Amino acid sequence: MAYKPFDLTGKGALVTGGNGGIGLGFAEALAASGAHVAIWGTNEAKNADAVAKITAAGGKAFALKVDVADEAAVVSAMAETAKQLGAIHAVFANAGIGRLSRSFMEMNTEDYRKVLSVNQDGVFWTLREAAKHMVERWNAGDRSGGSLVGVASLAAIEGAARNQHYAATKGAVVSMIKATAVELARYGVRANAVLPGWIATDMTAGGQANEKFVQNVIGRVPARRWGTPADFGGVAVYLASDASSYHSGDTFVIDGAYAIF
Repeated sequence: MAYKPFDLTGKGALVTGGNGGIGLGFAEALAASGAHVAIWGTNEAKNADAVAKITAAGGKAFALKVDVADEAAVVSAMAETAKQLGAIHAVFANAGIGRLSRSFMEMNTEDYRKVLSVNQDGVFWTLREAAKHMVERWNAGDRSGGSLVGVASLAAIEGAARNQHYAATKGAVVSMIKATAVELARYGVRANAVLPGWIATDMTAGGQANEKFVQNVIGRVPARRWGTPADFGGVAVYLASDASSYHSGDTFVIDGAYAIF
């Protein structure tokens, strides 16, 4: 007999940046477990491909073109997402970008502001609007609660050379999640952060193509391989499910044991 708390039937889930990489890994697993999934992304073609992939596998999904760095767009899209899903039970604030610099001294303000606008502001607005929806449901008598997930990075807890702007945003996500977990627990809302390690996605394409990087960095990963988006399916289902109803304020490091080696 299956462990029923992992069944997401009847739950609505939102994944920002859900049209590729880790976000798509989240979305596919959530849909496969019964959730109706909303995907936000800026690339309409990738959005359509992601929805097609999920629906072809028997899942339920739709997509909206949303730039999370635009506050008004996030507010509007959250209302539309709630309307289409009926209720949003889990939100994965996953959309993010990177801008590797030659050095900290050469890092320009334009890149710094751009990274912050997506990785920090976008997460803030996404979680804030989702929290409003969840608390309103609670106050209206719907005690099903909710799960807010912020996707950070090992850069939040380790030194990420030439990535000070990126690291700052990911550290902010962890702190934001902890504050949210404390404040919203009384409304049945839990909040947790996911910290990916070295994952084979479009964002790490440069590293994947660099033989020296693969030898020096991936060679140090105890699991002896790059992570994949599929490696995030389990934690996504757990955090969206009733199985994690008393688990909040935590950081889930998914890195093949790299950080502790």
